[in-house]
This record gives sequence, structure tokens and C-alpha cells, in this order.
Amino acid sequence: METRKAKLIIGKAGGTAGKGSKTYKIAIPSKWVRDLLSDGKDVELTFDGKSITLTPPCDVERFTEEKKKLRHKLIRVRVYDGGVLCSEIVADTTDRTVKHRNFTGNRLKTPFGNNENPDYSDFENFLAERCIPEGRDGLREYLGVLGIDTYDPIEIVRKTKGVMAEDNFYLETEEL
Repeated sequence: METRKAKLIIGKAGGTAGKGSKTYKIAIPSKWVRDLLSDGKDVELTFDGKSITLTPPCDVERFTEEKKKLRHKLIRVRVYDGGVLCSEIVADTTDRTVKHRNFTGNRLKTPFGNNENPDYSDFENFLAERCIPEGRDGLREYLGVLGIDTYDPIEIVRKTKGVMAEDNFYLETEEL
């Protein structure tokens, strides 16, 4: 591992940015970038509250393999519209992270719409939207029919496939 000190370049934001907005840039050694990225210019930035990590883009397959190596609990959710696969989501319930890919350009048929970088709460919200509302009268009886003791959107979607009366979507789930 190599460590270097660098200066943060702070500038005024332009365009439609608010008054007093700033942009931040940092120069990274060329060799580091070449070693990190075999092709392309895209990177993923991760902020954990204490540090920023720069990594090559992570697709669903790489995400799944890395999480399996860590022995995390993973759930794959495939989103279909009338039998056509629209999206695939892999959620890590251990560290509450998620990766997805869309198979359609129609954002109305994808679980996260225009959100290219959903987090685990976006995943939970998507599942909850495909379930009976938690505050609905008769919820206990409904859960009893499904054989579920508590309101858990993942379990409800496993049993109901997230089918709703107003559209042709359904979800297939599997543990990885």
C-alpha cells in the first residue's frame, strides 16, 4: 500500500448551483488510476462518514461474488412486467447494500426509476410498495393467511410475488 499527501482544490460552483456553493477536486497519481481502471473513466465513490473510497465500477456479478466471499446473506429480486424481465436487484441484508441492473430503458418499468444508485432503504421502499400497507385493517389476518408472524416486506413479496391489482408486475426472489 502506498500513501501520499495531496491538496484539495476548492473552487466556486457555477451554473445553477446555490450562492456560495463550492466544488472540490483532488489530483490522483496517474499510475494509481491506470492500475485501478483497466478501461473507461467511470469510478464509484463510497463515503462511510470517515473516509472516501474510490473503486472501479461494480456490476451485479462482481457485487454478488464479493459478498458471497464475505458469507453475507444475499437476496436476488427479479422484476418482471407481464413476463418480460425488466430489472434484477441483489440486496445484501448483512451490510444493507444493494446493486441492480435494468434490462429496459423504460424507467417506468424499473424499480428505482431514474435513481441510478439506490441504497438499501430505496430497496426496502420498493418492496413495501409491492405489499399490503402496514397500517391496513385486517393486516394480522392477511399475514396469518400467508403464514407470516410479523410485517416483513421481503417475506410478503416471497409469498405474493409482489403482485398488485393495478399493474402486470411481479417479483421473483431467491436467496443466494
